[in-house]
Formats: sequence, C-alpha cells, structure tokens
Amino acid sequence: MHDFTRRSLLQGGTALAATGALTGPALLDFAKAWAQASPWKAEPGAKLTVMRWKRFVPAEDDAFNAMVAAFKTATGTEMNVFSEAFEDVQPKASVAANVGSGLDLAWGLHTLPQLFPTKVLKMNDVADYLGKKYGGWTDAAQKTCMLGNDWLGIPVATVGGYLTYRKSAVDKAGFKEFPTDFPGFLELCKKLKANNTPAGFALGHATGDANAWLAWILWGHNAWTVDKDDKVIINSPETMKALEYCKALSDTFIPGTASWNDGSNNKAYLAGELYCTANGISIYVAAKDDPTKKELTEDTYHALWPVGPIGKPTELQLAVPILAFNFTKYPNAAKAFVAFMLEKENYDKWLTGARGYLTHTLNAYDAAPVWTADPKNAVFAQASKRALPASGIGKVGEKAATAIADFIVVDMFANYCTGAKDAKTAMAEAERQLKRIYR
Repeated sequence: MHDFTRRSLLQGGTALAATGALTGPALLDFAKAWAQASPWKAEPGAKLTVMRWKRFVPAEDDAFNAMVAAFKTATGTEMNVFSEAFEDVQPKASVAANVGSGLDLAWGLHTLPQLFPTKVLKMNDVADYLGKKYGGWTDAAQKTCMLGNDWLGIPVATVGGYLTYRKSAVDKAGFKEFPTDFPGFLELCKKLKANNTPAGFALGHATGDANAWLAWILWGHNAWTVDKDDKVIINSPETMKALEYCKALSDTFIPGTASWNDGSNNKAYLAGELYCTANGISIYVAAKDDPTKKELTEDTYHALWPVGPIGKPTELQLAVPILAFNFTKYPNAAKAFVAFMLEKENYDKWLTGARGYLTHTLNAYDAAPVWTADPKNAVFAQASKRALPASGIGKVGEKAATAIADFIVVDMFANYCTGAKDAKTAMAEAERQLKRIYR
C-alpha cells in the first residue's frame, strides 16, 4: 500500500547506515525523515497513553524508550508510556475498553485485541504496509490479530518460550542430547529428580509460562479445547492421556509449582534450585549479566519443545500484540507509532536489545543480527514460525481469548496434578466452563 523506501527517508543530506541499528542523532534523523514521509500524520497536539507489559530484559526497555523518545520529538506527540505486570495487562485493558477512556494503546498478551473486537481501531493499512515491506507475517501472529478480513491489532513480537536447562544435569541423567519426544522428556525429568537436580514448570496462574507448557501437552496429545467449528471437545480420551502424562511429569517437579507466577521459575533457576524449566531467554540473559553466575551461564542451554504423539510441533508461544482503542482522539498518531515501532531502523536494535527475548513476526527479520550474536539465542528465532494460535485448531476470536484469560486449561491440569480433583472431574469442569464461553 505504502512503499516509501530508505532513499526517500534520506533527507537533509543525512546519510543513514545501509544496515544495522540506529542510535542517538542518527535515530532522531531517521525518525524526523520517517515522520515527513509517513502516510499517518500525527494530529496537532496529539497525546498518547500507552500501556505495555513490564520488561524482563533491561536493554529491551532501553531500546524501546529510545524509540519512543525519537517518535515524540519527530512527530510532536506527547507520549505517556507505563508498564504493568503480565497478569495486570488484560484487566487494565478491559477497564479502559469498558469505560471508553484511560488508554490509547495497549501492548498486551496472547489474543488481547480479540477481547474487544468492537472497541479497537482497525489496523488494516498498517498491517498491509508492514507486511509488504518486510516479507509478510508469520502464520500464528497474523491469525492472532485478525477477525475476518480486519486487523484488530498488530503482532509486534512473540516472547518465545523454550526449554532452559543445565547441561551438566542432563548429562548426569544419561542424556547426550535433550529429548525430542514426550516419553524421553518424562524419563529425563524422572532422572533429574532422582539426582536431586529437579525440573519445574508453573502450575499456577502464570499468564505466559503456565498457558504455554500446558497447551503444549494438551495439543501434543491431539487434544483440544474446541474443534475447527468451535465445538467444545475438551472431554476426550486424548485429554485424559494428556492429564495422565502431565501428572507423571508434575510428580518429578520441585515443590511449590502450583503457586508459581511468571517470575517464580526464573528465581528458582538463578538460585541454583531448578535445573530444567520452560521460559523465555530472560533466565540466560540474567545469568550472563551477573558476574557471580559465570558457571551457571556456561552450563545453561536451550532446546525446542519435544514433539508429542501428534507427531508435529504444538507450541503456544506468547504473542504480544498491540492495539489502539477506537475511542482514541489521535488515531493517526496511534497508527504512526505502531508502524514506526516495526521499521528496520528501530526493530533491529530493539531485537538486539531484547537479546532473544522477543522474536520477530515479520519474515524479513529472520536475518536479524541477534540470532547469530550468541549460538544459544538461535532456538528462540523459531518461536513465531513454530507457534499455533492461542485457539489451537479453533477459531481465533473473543471466545478463545476469554478461555486463555480465564486459565481454563491451566486450572484443569493443576486441579488434577495437585490432587484437588480427579481427572474426570477436572475435565468435566473445564468442559462446563468452555461451554459457557462457546455457547
């Protein structure tokens, strides 16, 4: 739709680098040139309030803040950006949607824009511009943000979650390579426990971690909350097998996982209490940045999720889409900011700042420098491409977003694994909850 090239942005004799990220004066020069060429002109006196999830990698926050500052100066848009914990983003966005004020943009999790399909600013033009310029969108990212032919938001990135483990512990357990299937993974976890080097995965309301690894187990057994027509099918023999497998895994875990949030496993791993978990790259980054954890850093590796009986990857990765509410007084400024975020001059530096914590959703960024900067980053480059949408095989929409937000699958597994309910009761309760949503 809009195809303004790098050449059109080289105004006033400022020669920008042909490749690589921009910083300082170069970033500001780029931002000013971009604002002049952009089809989205910020309204006079524009003021945007932006809520985002709280950063886990400080350098990502620094790169993001530099980008915000450059946009503010170049467009004259006042920017109020604040952060909230993962668990608080959706409730606060819901309040803004219900009252029709308080936020202009919300950068949230999973299928957040699908929760408010009638309250968001359509982003078709922004998605078209970025997709054409940067090689198209990854499949799950696109499905996450679309309703029919409309883009309800823009899939800024994916927080890739994979297996983080101590290689010495896996070696001691008798595994030369990290297991690639479900039986091998269970056997590894049993041996890790026997060697007092346990694994641990969140069974509490951890928005990112718990939803991700439990969907992986459910889908890996070819069990689903709903079918392609949104008929509830959670009560099935396949779900029963998934519950039994998860229970066997949870019996090997470090104590306390039933109450874990998204930060609990990070703390346990960095404290030397945990030897295998599911997480973004933030654990490894934190270890690298701590001079007292050199041995832990060298011993930490990453692996793709093992494949279940279904025979193919079944990954729920944490999409982080951004939406603009349609009650914003400054829709052009909102669209301009979102488009500006994903331009190469910003996005390469942002990915580098995130150090592998954020994975791109536009195919052109397969070649981003961050993926070769450290061999241990490479696994995370695959997160957006290997992911399924949060709805699994069902329709991406408000109902699927609600099921995720309500932790229905998480609670089903947690209730059985902790002994709060037997498998049939846990499954039947999840079925009832889902049928209330999918009616």
